[in-house]
Amino acid sequence: MEQMHRWKGALTALLGGLTALWGWFGWLVLGWCALMLLDYLSGSAAAAKAGEWSSKAAREGIWHKAGMVVVVLVAAAADLLLALVLDQLPVVSLPVEFRGLVCPLVLVWYCLTELGSAVENAIAMGAPVPEWLRKLLAAGREAVDQAGRGQ
Repeated sequence: MEQMHRWKGALTALLGGLTALWGWFGWLVLGWCALMLLDYLSGSAAAAKAGEWSSKAAREGIWHKAGMVVVVLVAAAADLLLALVLDQLPVVSLPVEFRGLVCPLVLVWYCLTELGSAVENAIAMGAPVPEWLRKLLAAGREAVDQAGRGQ
């Protein structure tokens, strides 16, 4: 029992330290990476089940994920540029401190997209999926789209 408390304490300290180091945004990035892996693996499993797995299609999936990484990097650069402009130009001011908006929205949108894709892969593997879950993920993605458009 004492050993279990030590493990729990060590894990709590590790997670607390990581949160202090990279904050909520780091966890969002880590979650997105985990969801990309889940989507890739579930897509590969669905293709294998259907007898359609191919290395060419798997490479295309990797290129697709690499393109997403580029988009996230562009969004992060846009946030940095906006923060620089807001800090340095006296004619542009906000009533709050700008800490980034573009990259977190893009990451949440991608997370919802990856979740939706994983659900589609699960369906292709024969898993029953509640329709409300698919609708919930689509509605979440649409809500992030609207937030990005300022609506």
